[in-house]
Amino acid sequence: MSAVIKLSNRYKAETSELVLSGWDAYVAETTAPDWVQALRKRGAEKVRMMGLPTPKLERFKYFNVPAYLKKNALEFGAVNIELSGNTEYVSELGASYAHAFVQNMLEATPAGEEKYGDTMLWDLANSVVANGHVIDIPERSKNEKPLKIKIKGEAGKAFSTRQIIRLGDNAEFSVIESHTGEGAYWNNAVTQIKIGKGARLRHYRLQENSDESLYTQNMHIQIEEGGSYEAFTLANGAKSSRNQVHVELLGENAEVFINGINLLDGKQVGDATITVEHKAPNCLSKQNYRSVIADQAVGVFQGKAHVHQIAQKTDGYQFAKALLLSPQATMNTKPELEIYADDVKCSHGATTGQLDDEAMFYMRSRGIPEKKAKALLIEAFIGELFEEITCETMREEVSKRVSEWLENHE
Repeated sequence: MSAVIKLSNRYKAETSELVLSGWDAYVAETTAPDWVQALRKRGAEKVRMMGLPTPKLERFKYFNVPAYLKKNALEFGAVNIELSGNTEYVSELGASYAHAFVQNMLEATPAGEEKYGDTMLWDLANSVVANGHVIDIPERSKNEKPLKIKIKGEAGKAFSTRQIIRLGDNAEFSVIESHTGEGAYWNNAVTQIKIGKGARLRHYRLQENSDESLYTQNMHIQIEEGGSYEAFTLANGAKSSRNQVHVELLGENAEVFINGINLLDGKQVGDATITVEHKAPNCLSKQNYRSVIADQAVGVFQGKAHVHQIAQKTDGYQFAKALLLSPQATMNTKPELEIYADDVKCSHGATTGQLDDEAMFYMRSRGIPEKKAKALLIEAFIGELFEEITCETMREEVSKRVSEWLENHE
C-alpha cells in the first residue's frame, strides 16, 4: 500500500468507473463459491483504489487503456469460446473450482505486482472471473494433435477470458489460439501456465481481432527443471493490442522461446512487453520480434531479461527489428538486461529502419515490379522468424496470413 501512496501521481483512481460502473449487476448474476466471490471483490477493490493503468506508468508509456474506453461504451458480458482438436484434458473454468491447484493459481499474486505496481488489468480480470477453461495435461502424456481455441468478440462487450494450463512432468502439448470479432469490444485476458519437469508446451496465437477492438493479454509462465515453452504470436488485428508476458525459469536447464510478428497499419498500436526471470542456473531464454509498421501505426517492444544471482551459466538473448513503411509510422523499443550473476552470456539489440533503397534498385533493375519487389523484401525481413515455429502446419498458416496482409498493402 505504501508504494501506491508514494506513486500516487501516477495513478488515477477515477478511471475505474470506466470499467466498474456495471460490476455489481454483473457479479450478482453469476454464481460461484465463496472464495471466488471474495476474489472478485478483492480485484474490484484494487481497481477502484488504483484505477486503470495510464501512460504515466513506465510499462504503459505507449499504451492508453482509459483513452479507448472513453470513446467506446462497453458492458460486461460473457464470450463464446469454441474448442476443437484435442479437447480430452480441457474443462470449463467454473467446473474446475473444486481443484486445489485451480484455486491456488486464481488466487496467486499477479505476476510483477510487487516490482512494477501496474497489474490493475489482472485485478480487473479477477473481478469478473468466470469465462474460461482449464487445461490439465497428465505426466508423460504425448499429444501430437493440438488443442484449438477460437474466441470471437461481440460489439459493445467487455469480457475477460481466463486460461489455466498445467503440464505434468515430461508431458508434451500444443495450443493454437485464434482471436477474431466484429465491432468495438475488449478482451482483457489472463493466461497462467505451469510447466513441469521435462515438459514441453508449444503455444501459438493468431491475434486478428476487429480493427475497432481493444485486446490486452497478461501471461504468467512458470517452468520447472528441463521444461520448455515455445510461444509465437502473429498480431495484425485490434485497434490497440498488448501482449504482456512474465516468465519464471525455476529449475535448471529450463528454456523459453518467445517470438512474434506485429503487422500494423492505420492508427493501430501493437505492444509486446516481456519479462523473463532467470531463477536457476543453466537456463536459456530467447525473445525475438519483428514489426512491420505502415501509415500512422505505433509499435512497442519492451523486453527484459532479469538474471538472479543464483542463475549462473544463463544464456539470454533478445532482439527486436522494425520496418517502417511510412514517415508517420513509429516504433518504440526498450530492451533491458538486469544481471546479478557473474557467469552469463546475455545480449540484446534492436534495429528500426526503412526498406533498403539499394536492394529495391537491384530488384527493379532486373525487371521486378516495384510492388512485388517491396513485398519480397518485407517477406524476407519477416521470414527470419518463420524458422522459430517448430510446428510445420502453424508455420505455413502464419506465412499464408503474412502474404495476405502484404497483398492488401501493396
